[in-house]
Parts: sequence; structure tokens; C-alpha cells
Amino acid sequence: MRPKVWMDWNPAPALQDRIREVAELINDGDPAKMIGCEIVSGVRQRYDGALMDKIGPQLRMLARPGIGVDPIDVDAASARGILVCNTPDAPTESTAEHAIALLMAIAKRVIVGDMYLRGDRTSIDRNQMRGTELLGRTLGVVGYGRIGRRVAEIAAHGLKMKVLVHDPFVPASIPTPEGITLTDDLDEIFREGDFVTLHTPYMPSTHHLADERRLRLMKKGSYLINASRGPVLDEAALIRVLQDGHLAGAGLDVFDPEPPLPDNPLLKMLNVVVTPHIASNTDRGVDAMHNGATDNIVLAAQGQRPRWIVNAQVWPGRMAGL
Repeated sequence: MRPKVWMDWNPAPALQDRIREVAELINDGDPAKMIGCEIVSGVRQRYDGALMDKIGPQLRMLARPGIGVDPIDVDAASARGILVCNTPDAPTESTAEHAIALLMAIAKRVIVGDMYLRGDRTSIDRNQMRGTELLGRTLGVVGYGRIGRRVAEIAAHGLKMKVLVHDPFVPASIPTPEGITLTDDLDEIFREGDFVTLHTPYMPSTHHLADERRLRLMKKGSYLINASRGPVLDEAALIRVLQDGHLAGAGLDVFDPEPPLPDNPLLKMLNVVVTPHIASNTDRGVDAMHNGATDNIVLAAQGQRPRWIVNAQVWPGRMAGL
């Protein structure tokens, strides 16, 4: 019997055909239709234990087309023998480039200059368009995974910035490329960075990692960039340190909650550049995520090990009976 695959995203016809060769595909996004499916690939809701139980005991796999698995309770999935898969390589370049774009946009006052030329010349003066030169400045990178490494590389080798990196899972003693230095002191990142960019996954230990204490460790006139997950940053604290002039600006692709509420003060600040969680939304980035998720689904439906598994201890487990 062919397994049923439910998804709420729309892959290209060729990818749908690949899935239909090995499974029954339900891709109209109707949540009611995920009940009874063996494989679920969703991006629009949180998958906790209660929802997994509602889908039913035949659920064997949750597949994400992207790197983040924070919408999935991985512990609950593992306890039920449900495989969790993602595509960690797919959004690396697109997200890293976007973080650098946010950094440069706030440093060079790109948005303010654009607003000025488009007609807002009474409320903006030239002093608000005075930017910050990047050469020789220090970039603090929180998280040295795929995206953090690429951001560090672009900043050190392309922009000739000094790069200081912290990652609790990477020993500070390992060799790093020229211009990139590892530190085991997270606070040092905030104290020393003229710019700090967040590239850590969201989990209980990283909730509000960038809190008010750490934001106030930053130099007066420095900048904060977040293209990871909204709750990694204490958004209310960021608003306060921007309003009192401690930070010069911020570049944000993610928020808490998301999307941000219309009355969020960040949306009205001229020294804040905001984008609606689009860092990975590039031509190649989306193709890579969709292809990677399809690979995982097809391999699992054929009884083979998917390429990327978050909770590898579950394999093969119940997947053997798919």
C-alpha cells in the first residue's frame, strides 16, 4: 500500500511527479486531510504532540523544506517514533547574503536615502543619512554553523572586517580562516562588535539570548542584525536600546511574534531595516529547499534513509514498516 503524503506548500510539477511515483500526494493544504497520513510536510503551523496524535498513529515522518525545525516538538516526535527531517544546506547562501544585505543597508542608510529621494524630504535631514564605513570594523557572529560561517567569510574576506565568532558547540581552539577569531565568551561578542549578527537556532537555551543586558554591553552606536529566529532576540529590549540611542540601528528579517504587529515601534524607526522573513526566499534557495524536502520524502517512501535526519536515533524504527 502506498503511503499518503500531505503538504501545505506547492512544489514544482516535476517534484510532485517524483512523489506521486512512490506515494499518494495531497497538496491542497487542507489541514483536515493530514489526518491518516504517513508523511506530513507543513510550514504553516506548529506540530506538537497533540497534533501528532490527532494526525494518527500511522504518522511516521515530519518533513520540513528548510533548516529550522522549531515549529516541531522534536522530543514529542522522537517519543512517538516519528522521524523529523529538514534541509539544512539549502538556505545557507541565501540567508547569509541577506544578513550581509541587512548589515550594509543599515550601515549605509540605504532605506532612509531611498525614502528621502522618493519625497520624504521634510522629515529626513542629511545627518540621518550619514552612514558607517565597514572596513576594519568588528563583526560579532553568534553561531558558527553553515550560515554563520558563510557570513563570517563574506565579512572577513569580502568586506575586510574583523570577525569575532562564538558558538558553544565549536571549540575556540580550532583553526579558523584568516580574519576570523573564535571566542568561548558570548558576552565578548556583544562588547567588541561594532555589528552583531545572530545565526543560532531557536531552542529553550537561546530564548532571548540577545537580552537587554547583552544589548547594553554593545558599544554605543553599534548595530544588531537578526536573520535567525525572532525569539532569539528580546524585541522589547531592542526597542528600548534603540529609543534611548544606545544602538545606532538594527536590521531584522525575523520577529516575535511573526509577522510583527502593525503598531510595533520597530516598523516606524528610520534606523531599522525590516524584511518579512524572506532571507531564504531566493530562486536557488527555494529550489534547494523544495528539492531537498522532496528527496527526503521520496527516499522515506521507498524505505530508504532520508538524506537529512534531525532525530537520527529514530531511524529506522517505525519507518521500516512504511
